[in-house]
Amino acid sequence: MKLDLLAVSGRHPAAKPDAAPALRELSLSLRSGEQLAIIGPSGAGKTTLLHLMACALQPSQGNLQLDNSDPWQLSRAALRALRGKLFLAPQVPPLPPRQRVVTAVLAGRLPHENIWASLRSLFYPQDIPRAERALASFDLSDKLFERVDRLSGGERQRVGLARALVSEARLLLVDEPLSALDPQRAQQAIVALTEAASARAATLVASLHHVEMALAHFPRIVGLRDGALFFDLPAAQVSEQHLQALYAQKLHELSGTAHPADDQFPPAPAPVEMLCR
Repeated sequence: MKLDLLAVSGRHPAAKPDAAPALRELSLSLRSGEQLAIIGPSGAGKTTLLHLMACALQPSQGNLQLDNSDPWQLSRAALRALRGKLFLAPQVPPLPPRQRVVTAVLAGRLPHENIWASLRSLFYPQDIPRAERALASFDLSDKLFERVDRLSGGERQRVGLARALVSEARLLLVDEPLSALDPQRAQQAIVALTEAASARAATLVASLHHVEMALAHFPRIVGLRDGALFFDLPAAQVSEQHLQALYAQKLHELSGTAHPADDQFPPAPAPVEMLCR
């Protein structure tokens, strides 16, 4: 899926209506099938940008185009159909605690199924091998029939990412997918995501605090700071000087805080309406 943003501004999804924009007049274009990492200090506008791309948040100004069409000019039915081609994975995946992992993963298929198939799958999962293969990509196939509330934070995060692999989305948007993972699991997860996107020619956009992972696995890097585009460069051209300037007053985020253990998980943000699966 092709994306074009022209002077787009938007507020954080949890912000009050009169709050200042978290993203200011940002222009950006992505080709279909491109893979892009967004980096920048906390509060730079990364989450807001992903919500705008996912049509979960309407721009307060500017224009967003998906495959040369403005989603906010579509009918309600057409917008719903378009959202079925998008997959937004938030940092804290919204997994029902008493649900089985297999059901949670196959929820990524819901936009591609009719209502009766969706309801049936809640009680009798219809494509268990597909869920098992997706979980195996994150070394979680042994958790297939486990209950979500018995998983560690890192395991829940990987289950949320496995949903992306079973979906048929043409645009994959993942927000801090490695925040609860140790370095080995983080490496495994980012490889699984990038390879899956490449295999089906899907566009992939990931916001990452792990700068070294972004540079190692994504050909294009966008740096955001204070809600504005700071740089847009091929990974090979991102220098230490670029990174030092980008993180400026928050160099501790660049130099690297300790990686969390697999059972640690960031606190959930304030509840907001999320169009994710």
